[in-house]
Amino acid sequence: MKPKPHQNATLDERIIGSVVGAAVGDALGGPVEGYSPEQILERHGGRVHGIVGPWHGDDWRTARPLAPFHKGDGHVTDDTLMTHALIRVYARVRDHLDAYAISDHLVPDLMTEPRWIPELETEALPLHRVFLAEKWLVTRIHYGHADPREAGTGNIVNCGAAMYMSPVGLVNAANPRAAYAEALDVAGAHQSSYGREAAGVLAAAVAAACSPGATPDSVVSTCLSLAKDGTRTAIERVCEEASRHTDCESALGPLREAVAPYDTVGPDYRAPSLGARRPSRLHAIEELPVALGMVLVARGDYRHAVLGAVNYGRDCDSIATMAGALAGALGSPVPQDWAKTVAEASRLDLWEPAATLTAVTREIFSRDTARRRTHEQAFTSLGGPECSA
Repeated sequence: MKPKPHQNATLDERIIGSVVGAAVGDALGGPVEGYSPEQILERHGGRVHGIVGPWHGDDWRTARPLAPFHKGDGHVTDDTLMTHALIRVYARVRDHLDAYAISDHLVPDLMTEPRWIPELETEALPLHRVFLAEKWLVTRIHYGHADPREAGTGNIVNCGAAMYMSPVGLVNAANPRAAYAEALDVAGAHQSSYGREAAGVLAAAVAAACSPGATPDSVVSTCLSLAKDGTRTAIERVCEEASRHTDCESALGPLREAVAPYDTVGPDYRAPSLGARRPSRLHAIEELPVALGMVLVARGDYRHAVLGAVNYGRDCDSIATMAGALAGALGSPVPQDWAKTVAEASRLDLWEPAATLTAVTREIFSRDTARRRTHEQAFTSLGGPECSA
Protein backbone atom coordinates (compact mmCIF):
# COMPACT_ATOMS: atom_id res chain seq x y z
CA MET A 1 0.00 0.00 0.00
CA LYS A 2 1.53 3.33 -1.06
CA PRO A 3 1.18 6.48 1.07
CA LYS A 4 -1.60 8.75 -0.11
CA PRO A 5 -0.59 12.20 -1.45
CA HIS A 6 -2.37 14.23 1.21
CA GLN A 7 0.45 15.92 3.09
CA ASN A 8 -0.34 19.37 1.66
CA ALA A 9 -3.81 19.49 3.21
CA THR A 10 -4.77 22.86 4.71
CA LEU A 11 -5.69 23.51 8.33
CA ASP A 12 -9.38 23.63 7.44
CA GLU A 13 -9.17 20.33 5.58
CA ARG A 14 -7.36 18.66 8.46
CA ILE A 15 -9.82 19.85 11.10
CA ILE A 16 -12.83 18.83 9.01
CA GLY A 17 -11.22 15.50 8.19
CA SER A 18 -10.39 14.81 11.81
CA VAL A 19 -13.75 15.78 13.33
CA VAL A 20 -15.84 14.10 10.63
CA GLY A 21 -13.41 11.20 10.44
CA ALA A 22 -13.68 10.52 14.17
CA ALA A 23 -17.50 10.42 13.99
CA VAL A 24 -17.54 8.11 10.98
CA GLY A 25 -15.04 5.75 12.61
CA ASP A 26 -17.18 5.73 15.73
CA ALA A 27 -20.32 4.83 13.76
CA LEU A 28 -18.59 2.03 11.86
CA GLY A 29 -17.17 0.51 15.03
CA GLY A 30 -20.31 0.75 17.16
CA PRO A 31 -22.18 -2.35 15.95
CA VAL A 32 -19.21 -4.71 16.46
CA GLU A 33 -17.92 -3.24 19.73
CA GLY A 34 -17.08 -5.84 22.35
CA TYR A 35 -16.53 -8.77 20.01
CA SER A 36 -13.37 -10.49 18.78
CA PRO A 37 -12.13 -10.48 15.17
CA GLU A 38 -13.20 -14.13 14.93
CA GLN A 39 -16.72 -13.37 16.15
CA ILE A 40 -17.00 -10.45 13.73
CA LEU A 41 -15.85 -12.66 10.88
CA GLU A 42 -18.46 -15.29 11.71
CA ARG A 43 -21.32 -12.84 12.32
CA HIS A 44 -20.81 -10.93 9.06
CA GLY A 45 -19.59 -13.75 6.88
CA GLY A 46 -16.32 -11.89 6.36
CA ARG A 47 -14.74 -8.65 7.45
CA VAL A 48 -16.72 -5.45 7.91
CA HIS A 49 -16.13 -3.18 4.90
CA GLY A 50 -18.47 -0.33 5.75
CA ILE A 51 -21.61 0.53 7.67
CA VAL A 52 -23.45 -2.51 9.02
CA GLY A 53 -26.59 -3.12 11.04
CA PRO A 54 -26.95 -4.04 14.72
CA TRP A 55 -25.31 -7.24 15.93
CA HIS A 56 -28.69 -8.68 16.93
CA GLY A 57 -30.57 -7.36 13.93
CA ASP A 58 -34.13 -6.22 14.63
CA ASP A 59 -33.87 -7.44 18.24
CA TRP A 60 -31.55 -4.58 19.20
CA ARG A 61 -34.19 -3.00 21.46
CA THR A 62 -34.19 -5.96 23.85
CA ALA A 63 -30.99 -7.93 23.18
CA ARG A 64 -28.51 -7.84 26.03
CA PRO A 65 -26.03 -6.45 26.83
CA LEU A 66 -26.64 -3.61 24.34
CA ALA A 67 -30.34 -2.81 24.83
CA PRO A 68 -31.79 -0.21 24.52
CA PHE A 69 -29.10 1.28 22.29
CA HIS A 70 -29.41 1.10 18.50
CA LYS A 71 -25.78 0.45 17.68
CA GLY A 72 -25.32 0.16 13.94
CA ASP A 73 -26.91 1.46 10.75
CA GLY A 74 -24.59 4.48 10.85
CA HIS A 75 -25.41 5.70 14.36
CA VAL A 76 -22.64 7.46 16.27
CA THR A 77 -22.05 6.60 19.93
CA ASP A 78 -21.03 8.48 23.04
CA ASP A 79 -17.52 9.02 21.62
CA THR A 80 -18.95 11.48 19.10
CA LEU A 81 -21.46 12.97 21.53
CA MET A 82 -18.62 13.81 23.93
CA THR A 83 -16.38 15.13 21.13
CA HIS A 84 -19.11 17.49 19.95
CA ALA A 85 -19.77 18.53 23.55
CA LEU A 86 -16.11 19.47 24.00
CA ILE A 87 -16.22 21.49 20.79
CA ARG A 88 -19.21 23.36 22.20
CA VAL A 89 -17.09 24.23 25.25
CA TYR A 90 -14.39 25.63 22.96
CA ALA A 91 -17.09 27.61 21.16
CA ARG A 92 -18.17 29.18 24.46
CA VAL A 93 -14.74 29.84 25.95
CA ARG A 94 -12.98 30.70 22.65
CA ASP A 95 -9.61 30.07 24.23
CA HIS A 96 -7.56 27.20 25.63
CA LEU A 97 -9.38 25.01 28.15
CA ASP A 98 -8.56 23.64 31.57
CA ALA A 99 -10.31 21.42 34.10
CA TYR A 100 -12.40 24.35 35.31
CA ALA A 101 -13.81 24.84 31.82
CA ILE A 102 -15.00 21.25 32.01
CA SER A 103 -16.64 21.99 35.34
CA ASP A 104 -18.19 25.28 34.21
CA HIS A 105 -19.37 24.23 30.75
CA LEU A 106 -19.13 20.55 29.87
CA VAL A 107 -20.81 19.23 33.02
CA PRO A 108 -23.85 21.57 32.68
CA ASP A 109 -24.06 20.64 28.98
CA LEU A 110 -24.34 16.96 29.89
CA MET A 111 -26.90 17.63 32.60
CA THR A 112 -29.20 20.33 31.28
CA GLU A 113 -29.19 20.48 27.46
CA PRO A 114 -31.34 17.85 25.68
CA ARG A 115 -29.74 16.65 22.45
CA TRP A 116 -30.65 14.21 19.72
CA ILE A 117 -29.20 10.83 20.76
CA PRO A 118 -28.96 8.60 17.66
CA GLU A 119 -28.69 5.32 19.59
CA LEU A 120 -31.84 6.14 21.56
CA GLU A 121 -33.62 7.63 18.55
CA THR A 122 -34.94 10.45 20.69
CA GLU A 123 -33.96 13.70 22.35
CA ALA A 124 -32.50 13.19 25.80
CA LEU A 125 -29.89 14.60 28.11
CA PRO A 126 -26.44 13.40 27.03
CA LEU A 127 -25.98 12.27 30.62
CA HIS A 128 -28.59 9.57 29.99
CA ARG A 129 -26.50 8.08 27.17
CA VAL A 130 -22.90 8.30 28.33
CA PHE A 131 -21.17 5.45 30.13
CA LEU A 132 -20.67 5.39 33.90
CA ALA A 133 -17.09 6.58 33.50
CA GLU A 134 -18.45 9.76 31.88
CA LYS A 135 -21.27 10.11 34.40
CA TRP A 136 -18.43 10.33 36.91
CA LEU A 137 -17.84 13.90 35.69
CA VAL A 138 -21.27 14.90 36.94
CA THR A 139 -21.10 12.84 40.12
CA ARG A 140 -17.73 14.14 41.23
CA ILE A 141 -17.90 17.73 40.06
CA HIS A 142 -21.56 18.70 40.34
CA TYR A 143 -22.67 16.56 43.27
CA GLY A 144 -19.34 15.89 45.00
CA HIS A 145 -17.96 19.43 44.57
CA ALA A 146 -14.50 18.00 43.89
CA ASP A 147 -11.68 20.21 42.69
CA PRO A 148 -12.03 19.86 38.91
CA ARG A 149 -8.28 19.36 38.55
CA GLU A 150 -8.50 16.24 40.71
CA ALA A 151 -12.02 15.02 40.01
CA GLY A 152 -10.82 12.19 37.78
CA THR A 153 -9.13 10.43 40.67
CA GLY A 154 -11.12 7.37 41.71
CA ASN A 155 -12.82 6.87 38.35
CA ILE A 156 -12.24 3.62 36.48
CA VAL A 157 -9.18 4.07 34.29
CA ASN A 158 -10.28 3.65 30.70
CA CYS A 159 -10.33 5.46 27.35
CA GLY A 160 -13.25 7.68 28.40
CA ALA A 161 -11.24 10.91 28.29
CA ALA A 162 -9.00 10.00 25.37
CA MET A 163 -11.93 9.14 23.11
CA TYR A 164 -13.05 12.78 22.84
CA MET A 165 -9.74 14.61 23.21
CA SER A 166 -8.93 15.13 19.52
CA PRO A 167 -10.34 18.71 19.49
CA VAL A 168 -7.56 19.68 21.92
CA GLY A 169 -5.04 18.47 19.38
CA LEU A 170 -6.73 20.40 16.58
CA VAL A 171 -6.83 23.64 18.56
CA ASN A 172 -3.08 23.16 19.10
CA ALA A 173 -2.43 22.09 15.50
CA ALA A 174 1.29 21.54 14.81
CA ASN A 175 2.13 22.11 18.50
CA PRO A 176 1.95 18.64 20.08
CA ARG A 177 3.67 19.58 23.33
CA ALA A 178 1.06 22.27 24.00
CA ALA A 179 -1.72 19.85 23.06
CA TYR A 180 -0.34 17.27 25.48
CA ALA A 181 -0.23 19.77 28.37
CA GLU A 182 -3.71 21.17 27.69
CA ALA A 183 -5.27 17.73 27.37
CA LEU A 184 -3.72 16.54 30.62
CA ASP A 185 -5.29 19.54 32.37
CA VAL A 186 -8.69 19.02 30.72
CA ALA A 187 -8.66 15.27 31.33
CA GLY A 188 -7.82 15.70 35.02
CA ALA A 189 -11.51 16.39 35.56
CA HIS A 190 -12.38 12.97 34.15
CA GLN A 191 -9.53 10.50 34.43
CA SER A 192 -6.33 9.66 36.29
CA SER A 193 -3.29 7.48 35.70
CA TYR A 194 -2.87 5.99 32.23
CA GLY A 195 -6.37 7.05 31.19
CA ARG A 196 -5.39 10.68 31.65
CA GLU A 197 -2.01 10.06 30.03
CA ALA A 198 -3.67 8.56 26.97
CA ALA A 199 -5.82 11.67 26.60
CA GLY A 200 -2.69 13.81 26.56
CA VAL A 201 -0.90 11.60 24.07
CA LEU A 202 -3.90 11.32 21.74
CA ALA A 203 -4.20 15.12 21.64
CA ALA A 204 -0.47 15.38 20.95
CA ALA A 205 -0.78 12.82 18.16
CA VAL A 206 -3.56 14.77 16.46
CA ALA A 207 -1.59 18.01 16.78
CA ALA A 208 1.47 16.29 15.30
CA ALA A 209 -0.65 14.88 12.45
CA CYS A 210 -1.60 18.46 11.53
CA SER A 211 2.04 19.46 10.98
CA PRO A 212 3.02 20.11 7.36
CA GLY A 213 4.58 16.98 5.92
CA ALA A 214 3.49 14.82 8.84
CA THR A 215 3.46 11.06 8.34
CA PRO A 216 2.27 8.18 10.54
CA ASP A 217 5.90 7.57 11.50
CA SER A 218 6.43 11.18 12.57
CA VAL A 219 3.23 11.08 14.61
CA VAL A 220 4.35 7.94 16.43
CA SER A 221 7.78 9.48 17.07
CA THR A 222 6.12 12.50 18.63
CA CYS A 223 3.98 10.27 20.83
CA LEU A 224 7.04 8.37 22.03
CA SER A 225 8.81 11.63 22.85
CA LEU A 226 5.97 12.72 25.16
CA ALA A 227 4.30 9.59 26.52
CA LYS A 228 5.21 8.28 29.96
CA ASP A 229 5.40 4.93 31.70
CA GLY A 230 3.28 2.04 30.41
CA THR A 231 1.60 4.19 27.79
CA ARG A 232 4.93 4.87 26.11
CA THR A 233 6.02 1.25 26.24
CA ALA A 234 2.70 -0.01 24.91
CA ILE A 235 2.81 2.42 21.97
CA GLU A 236 6.39 1.43 21.24
CA ARG A 237 5.66 -2.31 21.27
CA VAL A 238 2.46 -2.07 19.21
CA CYS A 239 4.01 0.22 16.63
CA GLU A 240 7.10 -1.99 16.36
CA GLU A 241 4.74 -4.82 15.47
CA ALA A 242 2.68 -2.63 13.15
CA SER A 243 5.80 -1.76 11.16
CA ARG A 244 6.08 -5.42 10.14
CA HIS A 245 2.68 -5.43 8.40
CA THR A 246 1.45 -4.01 5.13
CA ASP A 247 -2.24 -4.83 5.60
CA CYS A 248 -4.55 -4.56 8.59
CA GLU A 249 -5.90 -8.11 8.24
CA SER A 250 -2.54 -9.69 9.02
CA ALA A 251 -2.03 -7.21 11.89
CA LEU A 252 -5.23 -7.97 13.85
CA GLY A 253 -3.87 -10.78 16.00
CA PRO A 254 -0.28 -9.54 16.33
CA LEU A 255 -1.34 -6.05 17.48
CA ARG A 256 -3.54 -7.60 20.16
CA GLU A 257 -0.65 -9.78 21.31
CA ALA A 258 1.64 -6.75 21.43
CA VAL A 259 -0.71 -4.67 23.58
CA ALA A 260 -1.98 -7.49 25.81
CA PRO A 261 0.77 -7.22 28.49
CA TYR A 262 -0.18 -3.57 29.08
CA ASP A 263 -3.96 -3.94 28.88
CA THR A 264 -5.68 -4.60 32.21
CA VAL A 265 -9.03 -5.71 30.79
CA GLY A 266 -7.85 -9.17 29.79
CA PRO A 267 -8.73 -11.56 26.95
CA ASP A 268 -12.50 -11.47 27.45
CA TYR A 269 -13.54 -7.88 26.84
CA ARG A 270 -16.99 -8.36 28.39
CA ALA A 271 -15.59 -10.07 31.50
CA PRO A 272 -12.76 -7.81 32.69
CA SER A 273 -10.07 -9.17 34.99
CA LEU A 274 -9.97 -8.38 38.72
CA GLY A 275 -7.23 -5.82 38.13
CA ALA A 276 -9.00 -4.15 35.24
CA ARG A 277 -9.02 -0.38 34.88
CA ARG A 278 -7.12 0.33 38.07
CA PRO A 279 -4.42 3.01 38.29
CA SER A 280 -0.94 1.84 37.32
CA ARG A 281 2.36 3.17 36.00
CA LEU A 282 2.95 -0.11 34.18
CA HIS A 283 -0.21 -0.35 32.10
CA ALA A 284 -1.99 1.49 29.30
CA ILE A 285 -5.41 1.66 27.72
CA GLU A 286 -5.63 -0.64 24.72
CA GLU A 287 -7.35 1.74 22.33
CA LEU A 288 -4.68 4.40 21.73
CA PRO A 289 -1.72 2.11 20.90
CA VAL A 290 -3.88 0.00 18.60
CA ALA A 291 -5.27 3.09 16.83
CA LEU A 292 -1.74 4.36 16.22
CA GLY A 293 -0.73 0.90 15.05
CA MET A 294 -3.58 0.74 12.55
CA VAL A 295 -2.75 4.19 11.16
CA LEU A 296 0.84 3.03 10.78
CA VAL A 297 -0.14 -0.20 9.01
CA ALA A 298 -2.49 1.75 6.72
CA ARG A 299 0.23 4.30 5.90
CA GLY A 300 -2.18 7.00 7.00
CA ASP A 301 -4.97 6.00 4.64
CA TYR A 302 -8.31 6.74 6.29
CA ARG A 303 -10.37 3.86 4.91
CA HIS A 304 -7.81 1.17 5.69
CA ALA A 305 -6.96 2.49 9.16
CA VAL A 306 -10.59 2.73 10.23
CA LEU A 307 -11.57 -0.66 8.83
CA GLY A 308 -8.56 -2.21 10.55
CA ALA A 309 -9.70 -0.64 13.83
CA VAL A 310 -13.30 -1.78 13.32
CA ASN A 311 -12.37 -5.39 12.56
CA TYR A 312 -10.01 -5.50 15.54
CA GLY A 313 -13.12 -5.68 17.72
CA ARG A 314 -13.11 -5.17 21.49
CA ASP A 315 -13.52 -1.40 22.12
CA CYS A 316 -13.42 -0.82 18.38
CA ASP A 317 -15.74 2.19 18.24
CA SER A 318 -13.22 4.14 20.32
CA ILE A 319 -10.25 2.67 18.43
CA ALA A 320 -11.86 3.65 15.13
CA THR A 321 -12.73 7.09 16.53
CA MET A 322 -9.06 7.70 17.35
CA ALA A 323 -7.77 6.18 14.11
CA GLY A 324 -10.29 8.27 12.15
CA ALA A 325 -9.30 11.45 13.95
CA LEU A 326 -5.61 10.80 13.26
CA ALA A 327 -6.00 9.82 9.60
CA GLY A 328 -8.27 12.80 9.01
CA ALA A 329 -5.75 15.15 10.65
CA LEU A 330 -3.06 13.71 8.38
CA GLY A 331 -5.22 14.85 5.48
CA SER A 332 -6.52 11.52 4.26
CA PRO A 333 -10.07 12.13 2.98
CA VAL A 334 -13.06 10.51 4.67
CA PRO A 335 -15.12 8.50 2.17
CA GLN A 336 -18.03 10.77 1.25
CA ASP A 337 -20.56 7.95 1.09
CA TRP A 338 -19.73 6.88 4.65
CA ALA A 339 -19.92 10.45 5.97
CA LYS A 340 -23.22 11.14 4.22
CA THR A 341 -24.81 7.93 5.51
CA VAL A 342 -23.61 8.49 9.08
CA ALA A 343 -24.86 12.09 9.09
CA GLU A 344 -28.27 11.10 7.76
CA ALA A 345 -28.67 8.05 9.99
CA SER A 346 -27.51 9.89 13.10
CA ARG A 347 -29.51 13.02 12.18
CA LEU A 348 -26.45 15.09 13.00
CA ASP A 349 -24.56 17.72 11.04
CA LEU A 350 -21.04 16.30 11.19
CA TRP A 351 -19.52 19.32 9.44
CA GLU A 352 -20.89 22.15 11.61
CA PRO A 353 -18.80 21.24 14.71
CA ALA A 354 -15.72 21.06 12.49
CA ALA A 355 -16.43 24.51 11.02
CA THR A 356 -16.98 25.90 14.51
CA LEU A 357 -13.73 24.42 15.78
CA THR A 358 -11.83 25.77 12.77
CA ALA A 359 -13.01 29.32 13.50
CA VAL A 360 -12.21 28.98 17.21
CA THR A 361 -8.77 27.53 16.44
CA ARG A 362 -7.90 30.59 14.36
CA GLU A 363 -9.10 32.90 17.14
CA ILE A 364 -7.03 31.06 19.73
CA PHE A 365 -3.94 31.20 17.52
CA SER A 366 -4.35 34.98 17.26
CA ARG A 367 -4.65 35.20 21.04
CA ASP A 368 -1.58 33.02 21.47
CA THR A 369 0.39 35.18 19.04
CA ALA A 370 -0.51 38.37 20.93
CA ARG A 371 0.34 36.77 24.28
CA ARG A 372 3.67 35.48 22.95
CA ARG A 373 4.63 38.90 21.62
CA THR A 374 3.73 40.53 24.93
CA HIS A 375 5.94 38.03 26.71
CA GLU A 376 8.80 38.56 24.25
CA GLN A 377 8.67 42.31 24.83
CA ALA A 378 8.58 41.88 28.60
CA PHE A 379 11.44 39.39 28.57
CA THR A 380 13.54 41.64 26.33
CA SER A 381 12.94 44.61 28.61
CA LEU A 382 14.31 42.54 31.49
CA GLY A 383 17.60 42.23 29.67
CA GLY A 384 16.92 38.94 27.99
CA PRO A 385 18.21 38.21 24.49
CA GLU A 386 16.83 40.27 21.66
CA CYS A 387 14.01 38.49 19.85
CA SER A 388 14.21 38.31 16.11
CA ALA A 389 11.37 39.89 14.18
